[in-house]
Amino acid sequence: MPVATAQTVSLHGAVGHVIDVQTDVSPGQVGTTLVGRPDATLNEAKDRCRMAIVNSHLGWPATRRITILLSPADLLKSGTHFDLAIAVSVLAAAGEIRRESLEATAFVGELTLDGRLRCVPGVLPMVLAASRRGVRRVFVPEPHAREAAMVPGVEVFGMRSLAQVVAELCGEEIPDAAPVVGMSGSRLLAWRGQDRVEDVDMADLVGLEDVRFAVEVAAAGGHHLMLSGPKGCGKTSIAERVPGILPDLEPEESLELTAIHSLAGALEPGDAMIVRPPFSAPHHDASKASLIGGGTGLVRPGEISRAHCGVLFLDEFALFRTDVLEALRQPLESGEVTVARRDESVVLPARGMVVLACNPCPCGEYTARRRPGHEGCSCTERQRRDYRRRVSGPFADRIDITRHVTDVRGGAVIDPFDRPESTADVRVRVTRARDRQRVRYADDGWRLNAQAPGPVLLDRWPLEPSGQRAVDDQLYAGRLTRRGATRVHRLSWTVADLAGVDRPGPAEVDVALRLRAGEPLLLETLERRAG
Repeated sequence: MPVATAQTVSLHGAVGHVIDVQTDVSPGQVGTTLVGRPDATLNEAKDRCRMAIVNSHLGWPATRRITILLSPADLLKSGTHFDLAIAVSVLAAAGEIRRESLEATAFVGELTLDGRLRCVPGVLPMVLAASRRGVRRVFVPEPHAREAAMVPGVEVFGMRSLAQVVAELCGEEIPDAAPVVGMSGSRLLAWRGQDRVEDVDMADLVGLEDVRFAVEVAAAGGHHLMLSGPKGCGKTSIAERVPGILPDLEPEESLELTAIHSLAGALEPGDAMIVRPPFSAPHHDASKASLIGGGTGLVRPGEISRAHCGVLFLDEFALFRTDVLEALRQPLESGEVTVARRDESVVLPARGMVVLACNPCPCGEYTARRRPGHEGCSCTERQRRDYRRRVSGPFADRIDITRHVTDVRGGAVIDPFDRPESTADVRVRVTRARDRQRVRYADDGWRLNAQAPGPVLLDRWPLEPSGQRAVDDQLYAGRLTRRGATRVHRLSWTVADLAGVDRPGPAEVDVALRLRAGEPLLLETLERRAG
């Protein structure tokens, strides 16, 4: 029977679907037909594959009718990475390759007219999807071999041309130079140990104990953070130091994040696995598609997905367009982005911390300490009010922690011998708190307190009765919404995890309420944490 099947992967967002490329070569009107909902880019693959096969000195069935089906046929397919699977399937149907050699094997790569393999984005999520469907061997362009080898249990062949792929499948001598061949996971541990050189340190933040504690709580539980204050008070410096206090990513997180960067085209061929939490700081003129995800053709992850498991920093967020900020509502609440189109709906992960920073007014001097020869804020009350209204109430309600950064210029004298804690010291406490959360949620589908559903927390991990009464009092007084009460519950558990307390009590709830409302923390709270 002149039918052969090769496998490849079609990506819909970060989700991959294994595609059977079935080719029938039989007598009939000479021509090549590609069916199974291919887009215009994929339809051009017929000509690319034909010339690649001919110029590789292999046999193209020119006197036969060729029908190529991309199954399942109901999924819309696009991309040039189908080329290699189509060419191999045609050669197998024509008898150039044994059909048995294609079993449990996936092929990914774009072909040039002379038969060389070109790089394509999204190789890692493709190999991940293929592995989950029982594929145990993948052929990819040589520069992507290291990327594909991050998936455990898959044999990876990094090839340079179609001729090399055919020679390997037929058990013949590989033409040109030997390709990269290896089992995935063999170099994974060597890549895991790498770390990013930190250019900034928490020890540089002098006189900001209140804000430092808030940042530590946010990092420990994965909570969203809003920083406000006059210009030059240190908001950006604080945000830039948040990734440093986060622990290294777990293997599963590393693989998930690296796959997102591969899909976005941000992973260069030969790059190692990402092991440190990412930091993304888009400009306030960024479009909604660049921040949330989308674009023409294949849906690309936006900055919020590229900051998955890390930090997305929006500096001067009041200057972002209103529709861009409102589009962040869903990911702030659910930890994922859904991009819906006429033919498809794509879901992208976005479980990172969002850190916002803004000035109290357009000129940035409101609430700043007066300096000799300086008049202070020049904005009218209406300008300040309009500036604050750029952020809607529902958006602000999704922010867990609010802090006002005090301008220390001209403030108290700083003791040069009382140096604040370093990033490494704070990271130890954050890591310990996250370990407690990992144990608590070991049997559930989330990792941090910020991801735990409110009803589950109330049912399985409630606050102490006195602490719950404090939250209920704020709720019934109208100072907290239902969503705000849930976020205070989560914050209370994070404060308890940092303190090593088995269950949040009135002290932890009081700290959580103050963090939520932006009220100053009590001095004994900071002293107890320092001790």
